[in-house]
Amino acid sequence: MSEVDTDQFEAYRPLMFSIAYRMLGSATEAEDIVQEAYLRYQTTPPAQIVSHKAFLSTVVTRLCLNQLESARMQRERYIGPWLPEPLLAEPDESLLPARQAELHESLSLAFLTLLEALTPLERAVFLLREVFDYEYAEIADIVGKEEAACRQMLSRARKHISEHRPRFKPTPEAHDRILNQFIQTVSTGDMDRLLQLLSEDVTLWADGGGKARGAALYPLRGREAVALFVMASTRFLPENFRAELSRVNGELSLIMREGSKPVVVLSIAVDQERICEIRAIGNPDKLNWLGGAANPGEKQS
Repeated sequence: MSEVDTDQFEAYRPLMFSIAYRMLGSATEAEDIVQEAYLRYQTTPPAQIVSHKAFLSTVVTRLCLNQLESARMQRERYIGPWLPEPLLAEPDESLLPARQAELHESLSLAFLTLLEALTPLERAVFLLREVFDYEYAEIADIVGKEEAACRQMLSRARKHISEHRPRFKPTPEAHDRILNQFIQTVSTGDMDRLLQLLSEDVTLWADGGGKARGAALYPLRGREAVALFVMASTRFLPENFRAELSRVNGELSLIMREGSKPVVVLSIAVDQERICEIRAIGNPDKLNWLGGAANPGEKQS
Protein backbone atom coordinates (compact mmCIF):
# COMPACT_ATOMS: atom_id res chain seq x y z
CA MET A 1 0.00 0.00 0.00
CA SER A 2 1.34 3.44 -0.86
CA GLU A 3 1.97 6.19 1.66
CA VAL A 4 -0.82 8.27 0.09
CA ASP A 5 -3.33 5.48 0.71
CA THR A 6 -2.24 5.20 4.34
CA ASP A 7 -2.64 8.93 4.76
CA GLN A 8 -6.15 8.76 3.31
CA PHE A 9 -7.13 6.05 5.78
CA GLU A 10 -5.66 7.92 8.74
CA ALA A 11 -7.44 11.10 7.68
CA TYR A 12 -10.78 9.32 8.08
CA ARG A 13 -9.90 7.31 11.19
CA PRO A 14 -11.60 9.80 13.58
CA LEU A 15 -14.79 9.69 11.50
CA MET A 16 -14.77 5.89 11.36
CA PHE A 17 -14.23 5.62 15.11
CA SER A 18 -17.01 8.15 15.76
CA ILE A 19 -19.51 6.24 13.63
CA ALA A 20 -18.55 2.87 15.10
CA TYR A 21 -18.61 4.06 18.70
CA ARG A 22 -22.07 5.59 18.38
CA MET A 23 -23.33 2.51 16.55
CA LEU A 24 -21.98 0.01 19.09
CA GLY A 25 -21.72 1.95 22.35
CA SER A 26 -18.28 0.45 22.89
CA ALA A 27 -14.94 2.15 22.30
CA THR A 28 -13.16 -1.21 22.40
CA GLU A 29 -15.39 -2.69 19.71
CA ALA A 30 -15.16 0.54 17.70
CA GLU A 31 -11.37 0.24 17.61
CA ASP A 32 -11.71 -3.37 16.46
CA ILE A 33 -14.09 -2.29 13.69
CA VAL A 34 -11.65 0.38 12.49
CA GLN A 35 -8.86 -2.21 12.39
CA GLU A 36 -11.05 -4.59 10.39
CA ALA A 37 -11.88 -1.73 8.04
CA TYR A 38 -8.16 -1.18 7.52
CA LEU A 39 -7.67 -4.81 6.53
CA ARG A 40 -10.48 -4.56 3.99
CA TYR A 41 -9.17 -1.25 2.70
CA GLN A 42 -5.71 -2.76 2.32
CA THR A 43 -7.01 -5.55 0.09
CA THR A 44 -9.25 -3.38 -2.10
CA PRO A 45 -7.76 -2.33 -5.45
CA PRO A 46 -7.32 1.48 -5.41
CA ALA A 47 -9.11 1.79 -8.76
CA GLN A 48 -12.32 0.54 -7.10
CA ILE A 49 -12.34 3.38 -4.55
CA VAL A 50 -14.01 6.44 -6.06
CA SER A 51 -14.37 8.26 -2.71
CA HIS A 52 -12.37 7.28 0.36
CA LYS A 53 -14.95 8.81 2.69
CA ALA A 54 -17.83 6.93 1.07
CA PHE A 55 -15.91 3.66 0.89
CA LEU A 56 -14.66 3.73 4.49
CA SER A 57 -18.01 4.92 5.88
CA THR A 58 -19.73 2.06 4.09
CA VAL A 59 -17.26 -0.56 5.31
CA VAL A 60 -17.46 0.63 8.93
CA THR A 61 -21.26 0.95 8.97
CA ARG A 62 -21.81 -2.50 7.49
CA LEU A 63 -19.30 -4.07 9.89
CA CYS A 64 -21.21 -2.43 12.74
CA LEU A 65 -24.53 -3.73 11.45
CA ASN A 66 -23.10 -7.25 11.43
CA GLN A 67 -21.68 -6.73 14.92
CA LEU A 68 -25.01 -5.55 16.28
CA GLU A 69 -26.74 -8.70 15.09
CA SER A 70 -24.41 -10.85 17.18
CA ALA A 71 -24.43 -8.35 20.05
CA ARG A 72 -28.18 -8.80 20.45
CA MET A 73 -27.69 -12.34 21.75
CA GLN A 74 -24.84 -11.22 24.00
CA ARG A 75 -27.03 -8.49 25.52
CA GLU A 76 -29.73 -11.05 26.30
CA ARG A 77 -27.21 -12.97 28.42
CA TYR A 78 -25.81 -9.85 30.08
CA ILE A 79 -26.25 -9.70 33.86
CA GLY A 80 -28.20 -6.59 34.84
CA PRO A 81 -28.76 -3.44 32.78
CA TRP A 82 -26.42 -2.85 29.84
CA LEU A 83 -24.96 0.64 29.44
CA PRO A 84 -22.51 2.00 26.86
CA GLU A 85 -18.77 1.91 27.48
CA PRO A 86 -17.77 5.39 28.72
CA LEU A 87 -14.82 7.33 27.42
CA LEU A 88 -13.11 10.59 28.27
CA ALA A 89 -13.89 13.24 25.70
CA GLU A 90 -12.99 16.91 25.78
CA PRO A 91 -14.40 19.59 23.46
CA ASP A 92 -12.76 19.91 20.06
CA GLU A 93 -11.81 23.58 19.97
CA SER A 94 -11.53 23.51 16.18
CA LEU A 95 -15.33 23.25 15.90
CA LEU A 96 -17.91 25.98 16.19
CA PRO A 97 -19.68 25.95 19.61
CA ALA A 98 -23.02 24.91 18.08
CA ARG A 99 -21.40 21.93 16.33
CA GLN A 100 -19.57 20.98 19.53
CA ALA A 101 -22.88 20.91 21.38
CA GLU A 102 -24.51 18.73 18.70
CA LEU A 103 -21.69 16.21 18.72
CA HIS A 104 -21.51 16.06 22.50
CA GLU A 105 -25.23 15.45 22.78
CA SER A 106 -24.91 12.55 20.35
CA LEU A 107 -22.05 11.22 22.48
CA SER A 108 -23.80 11.34 25.87
CA LEU A 109 -24.55 8.11 27.70
CA ALA A 110 -28.23 9.06 27.75
CA PHE A 111 -28.32 9.45 23.96
CA LEU A 112 -26.36 6.25 23.31
CA THR A 113 -28.74 4.37 25.59
CA LEU A 114 -31.72 5.72 23.63
CA LEU A 115 -30.20 4.36 20.44
CA GLU A 116 -30.39 0.84 21.89
CA ALA A 117 -34.16 0.79 21.33
CA LEU A 118 -33.73 1.35 17.57
CA THR A 119 -33.14 -1.42 15.09
CA PRO A 120 -29.54 -1.55 13.80
CA LEU A 121 -30.60 -0.11 10.43
CA GLU A 122 -32.63 2.68 12.07
CA ARG A 123 -29.63 3.51 14.23
CA ALA A 124 -27.31 3.65 11.23
CA VAL A 125 -29.65 5.86 9.20
CA PHE A 126 -30.33 8.18 12.13
CA LEU A 127 -26.65 8.66 12.98
CA LEU A 128 -25.51 9.11 9.40
CA ARG A 129 -28.18 11.74 8.75
CA GLU A 130 -28.64 13.54 12.07
CA VAL A 131 -25.10 13.40 13.47
CA PHE A 132 -22.80 13.10 10.47
CA ASP A 133 -24.84 15.04 7.87
CA TYR A 134 -24.80 12.49 5.05
CA GLU A 135 -27.24 13.01 2.18
CA TYR A 136 -30.08 10.51 1.72
CA ALA A 137 -28.53 9.14 -1.47
CA GLU A 138 -25.25 8.54 0.35
CA ILE A 139 -27.02 6.82 3.25
CA ALA A 140 -28.97 4.59 0.86
CA ASP A 141 -25.71 3.46 -0.76
CA ILE A 142 -24.02 2.89 2.61
CA VAL A 143 -26.78 0.71 4.10
CA GLY A 144 -27.87 -0.87 0.81
CA LYS A 145 -31.51 0.30 0.95
CA GLU A 146 -33.74 2.55 -1.16
CA GLU A 147 -33.89 6.24 -0.30
CA ALA A 148 -37.61 6.00 0.50
CA ALA A 149 -36.94 3.21 3.01
CA CYS A 150 -34.17 5.26 4.62
CA ARG A 151 -36.51 8.23 5.01
CA GLN A 152 -39.09 6.01 6.72
CA MET A 153 -36.49 4.57 9.08
CA LEU A 154 -35.27 8.06 9.92
CA SER A 155 -38.81 9.20 10.67
CA ARG A 156 -39.37 6.29 13.09
CA ALA A 157 -36.02 6.88 14.75
CA ARG A 158 -36.61 10.61 15.17
CA LYS A 159 -40.02 9.93 16.74
CA HIS A 160 -38.55 7.52 19.28
CA ILE A 161 -35.66 9.80 20.20
CA SER A 162 -37.85 12.89 20.60
CA GLU A 163 -40.40 11.04 22.75
CA HIS A 164 -37.80 9.79 25.20
CA ARG A 165 -35.49 12.78 25.52
CA PRO A 166 -35.91 15.12 28.52
CA ARG A 167 -38.51 17.75 27.68
CA PHE A 168 -36.38 20.66 28.88
CA LYS A 169 -32.68 20.17 28.22
CA PRO A 170 -30.58 22.15 30.72
CA THR A 171 -27.65 24.33 29.82
CA PRO A 172 -24.23 22.71 30.46
CA GLU A 173 -23.80 25.11 33.39
CA ALA A 174 -27.10 24.02 34.96
CA HIS A 175 -26.23 20.34 34.43
CA ASP A 176 -22.84 20.80 36.12
CA ARG A 177 -24.37 22.74 39.02
CA ILE A 178 -26.97 20.06 39.73
CA LEU A 179 -24.37 17.30 39.51
CA ASN A 180 -22.25 19.13 42.09
CA GLN A 181 -25.31 19.52 44.33
CA PHE A 182 -26.01 15.81 43.98
CA ILE A 183 -22.44 14.88 44.96
CA GLN A 184 -22.47 17.23 47.96
CA THR A 185 -25.85 15.93 49.11
CA VAL A 186 -24.85 12.26 48.92
CA SER A 187 -21.49 12.89 50.61
CA THR A 188 -23.23 14.52 53.59
CA GLY A 189 -26.00 11.90 53.74
CA ASP A 190 -28.77 14.49 53.44
CA MET A 191 -31.70 12.29 52.40
CA ASP A 192 -34.28 15.10 52.42
CA ARG A 193 -32.19 17.24 50.09
CA LEU A 194 -31.51 14.26 47.83
CA LEU A 195 -35.24 13.62 47.47
CA GLN A 196 -35.69 17.26 46.44
CA LEU A 197 -33.03 16.92 43.73
CA LEU A 198 -34.66 13.87 42.14
CA SER A 199 -37.69 13.98 39.86
CA GLU A 200 -40.70 11.93 40.92
CA ASP A 201 -40.17 9.39 38.12
CA VAL A 202 -36.37 9.31 38.20
CA THR A 203 -34.74 6.13 36.85
CA LEU A 204 -31.39 4.65 37.84
CA TRP A 205 -29.42 2.10 35.84
CA ALA A 206 -26.44 0.38 37.46
CA ASP A 207 -24.28 -1.60 35.04
CA GLY A 208 -22.07 -4.00 36.96
CA GLY A 209 -22.09 -6.82 34.43
CA GLY A 210 -22.21 -9.27 37.33
CA LYS A 211 -18.72 -8.12 38.36
CA ALA A 212 -19.35 -5.09 40.60
CA ARG A 213 -20.56 -5.28 44.18
CA GLY A 214 -23.86 -3.63 44.96
CA ALA A 215 -25.03 -3.11 41.39
CA ALA A 216 -28.81 -3.35 40.97
CA LEU A 217 -29.85 -6.12 38.58
CA TYR A 218 -32.86 -4.14 37.33
CA PRO A 219 -33.50 -0.44 36.65
CA LEU A 220 -34.79 1.37 39.74
CA ARG A 221 -37.64 3.84 39.28
CA GLY A 222 -39.15 6.39 41.62
CA ARG A 223 -37.68 9.03 43.91
CA GLU A 224 -37.68 7.03 47.14
CA ALA A 225 -36.28 3.80 45.67
CA VAL A 226 -33.48 5.61 43.85
CA ALA A 227 -32.58 7.79 46.84
CA LEU A 228 -32.36 4.78 49.17
CA PHE A 229 -30.20 2.86 46.69
CA VAL A 230 -27.83 5.79 46.12
CA MET A 231 -27.31 6.35 49.83
CA ALA A 232 -26.86 2.64 50.54
CA SER A 233 -24.46 2.07 47.64
CA THR A 234 -21.77 4.33 49.10
CA ARG A 235 -20.83 1.54 51.50
CA PHE A 236 -19.57 -0.55 48.60
CA LEU A 237 -16.92 1.99 47.63
CA PRO A 238 -13.28 1.15 48.51
CA GLU A 239 -12.04 2.71 51.75
CA ASN A 240 -9.33 4.70 50.00
CA PHE A 241 -11.43 5.82 47.04
CA ARG A 242 -11.13 9.30 45.59
CA ALA A 243 -13.69 11.17 43.54
CA GLU A 244 -12.96 13.31 40.51
CA LEU A 245 -15.07 15.26 38.07
CA SER A 246 -14.22 14.72 34.40
CA ARG A 247 -15.84 15.16 31.01
CA VAL A 248 -17.10 11.69 30.15
CA ASN A 249 -18.87 11.34 26.81
CA GLY A 250 -18.93 15.12 26.57
CA GLU A 251 -20.68 15.73 29.91
CA LEU A 252 -19.37 16.39 33.39
CA SER A 253 -19.49 13.10 35.30
CA LEU A 254 -18.25 11.65 38.56
CA ILE A 255 -15.47 9.06 38.47
CA MET A 256 -14.62 7.14 41.64
CA ARG A 257 -11.13 5.67 41.69
CA GLU A 258 -9.17 3.30 43.87
CA GLY A 259 -5.71 4.75 43.43
CA SER A 260 -5.57 5.43 39.68
CA LYS A 261 -7.98 2.60 38.85
CA PRO A 262 -11.55 3.68 37.97
CA VAL A 263 -14.19 1.66 39.83
CA VAL A 264 -17.41 3.55 39.05
CA VAL A 265 -18.45 6.33 36.68
CA LEU A 266 -21.72 8.11 37.33
CA SER A 267 -23.60 10.45 35.00
CA ILE A 268 -26.95 12.21 35.28
CA ALA A 269 -29.62 13.64 33.01
CA VAL A 270 -31.61 16.66 34.11
CA ASP A 271 -35.15 17.78 33.28
CA GLN A 272 -36.75 20.91 34.78
CA GLU A 273 -33.96 21.41 37.32
CA ARG A 274 -34.29 17.89 38.71
CA ILE A 275 -32.34 14.72 38.07
CA CYS A 276 -34.47 12.44 35.90
CA GLU A 277 -31.88 9.74 35.07
CA ILE A 278 -28.79 8.34 36.77
CA ARG A 279 -26.38 5.95 35.09
CA ALA A 280 -23.68 4.20 37.10
CA ILE A 281 -21.16 1.94 35.35
CA GLY A 282 -19.04 -0.33 37.52
CA ASN A 283 -18.32 -3.22 35.17
CA PRO A 284 -14.48 -3.20 35.18
CA ASP A 285 -14.41 -4.42 31.58
CA LYS A 286 -15.99 -1.12 30.51
CA LEU A 287 -13.75 1.29 32.42
CA ASN A 288 -10.48 0.84 30.53
CA TRP A 289 -10.95 4.08 28.61
CA LEU A 290 -11.10 6.16 31.80
CA GLY A 291 -7.52 5.54 32.81
CA GLY A 292 -5.87 8.73 31.62
CA ALA A 293 -5.83 11.13 28.71
CA ALA A 294 -8.76 11.76 26.42
CA ASN A 295 -9.14 9.37 23.57
CA PRO A 296 -7.50 10.56 20.36
CA GLY A 297 -9.87 8.54 18.19
CA GLU A 298 -12.85 10.65 19.20
CA LYS A 299 -11.68 13.98 17.79
CA GLN A 300 -14.17 15.21 15.21
CA SER A 301 -13.55 17.00 11.95
